[in-house]
Amino acid sequence: MNTALEKSNRPASSRRRALMQMAGSAVALGVLATTACAPAERGTATSSPSPTQPATSLATGDTSNGADNFYTSDQVTVQKVTFKNQYQMGVTGNLFVPNDMDRNAKNPAMVVGHPMGAVKEQSANLYATKLAERGFVTLSLDLSYWGESEGQPRNLVAPDVYTEDFSAAVDYLRTQSFVDSERIGALGVCGSGSFVISAAKIDPRIKAVATVSMYDMGGVNRNGLRGAMTPEMRQQALALAAQQRDVEFAGGKTEYIGGTPFELTDQSTPIDREFYDFYRTARGNSPATSTQPTLSSNVRFMNFYPFEDIETISPRPMLFITGDQAHSREFSDQAYQLAVEPKQLVTIPGAGHVDLYDRVDLIPFDTLATFFQNSLNPQG
Repeated sequence: MNTALEKSNRPASSRRRALMQMAGSAVALGVLATTACAPAERGTATSSPSPTQPATSLATGDTSNGADNFYTSDQVTVQKVTFKNQYQMGVTGNLFVPNDMDRNAKNPAMVVGHPMGAVKEQSANLYATKLAERGFVTLSLDLSYWGESEGQPRNLVAPDVYTEDFSAAVDYLRTQSFVDSERIGALGVCGSGSFVISAAKIDPRIKAVATVSMYDMGGVNRNGLRGAMTPEMRQQALALAAQQRDVEFAGGKTEYIGGTPFELTDQSTPIDREFYDFYRTARGNSPATSTQPTLSSNVRFMNFYPFEDIETISPRPMLFITGDQAHSREFSDQAYQLAVEPKQLVTIPGAGHVDLYDRVDLIPFDTLATFFQNSLNPQG
């Protein structure tokens, strides 16, 4: 029997602290790297913070290799839009339309998803803008419970709802007179890569799928990075979440865990530092998100299996892009192995996981554009 879960004569608060410390050990090993696809600093749970980024003075961050998260273009018109998903929740997105596009014609389009725990202003808008410059109608969105989209409590983990958000975005695009309803693709960055795969498995209207720096949000929570999570660690995380559900049902405060650390220490891991340089500096910071999910809901990812039946997406094409230095590379490699033709795996030399969020000198936008042009070709 797992002694960490045995009944004890210790006060409930003492058992809870012990569980949180053990769960923290799991995060420190990189095995609960979930929101913003990053592990928390030693897994410390935070009691009832604002789910938004505190206002602080920000360092510049590493802007090498053309880092340009907040890029805008005078070649593209941007419009904020809102639409309902099947849960009748309002999903907010940005619609990008090329200025030189023929609005009387039917044009290819795609949905673009942000990293888990982020908002559309982090990476998704950049990809949407760059691909709109290349002739596509693009729609970046805030996943439900995050950013400007509806959902309470804020920062709730709900993979089924996230998956539905992508299909709801397709619903919206298919109503636009200048969009060809049979030529819509989906692109997911980091955690959204697993959500677009999940959506495409059950929504044949998504005609092509691309992922960049993908995290399998189910696998990383069940098994950790490179299988580092032990069964005991998993049970500790489940026990902590279950205890927090009891607290919240009784009217207690919401707690948050994971995400990107707010401060770096001597014990911060290289992955901590990689994410910090994006989310906690002027390079990529948004006041709209803390990147932290609710503690009681985070374990829902353990029941999320986006790669199961991935082969059923065929014959619709898939493209997986990762960096050869990315700590998340295993997920793109695994998805590529499980998928069937037509499929492509592109590995970017010298690129880490977060590099492909915003470093425009490394991101293969032309490769993405060519993939979607060929995949969404009306003659294809």
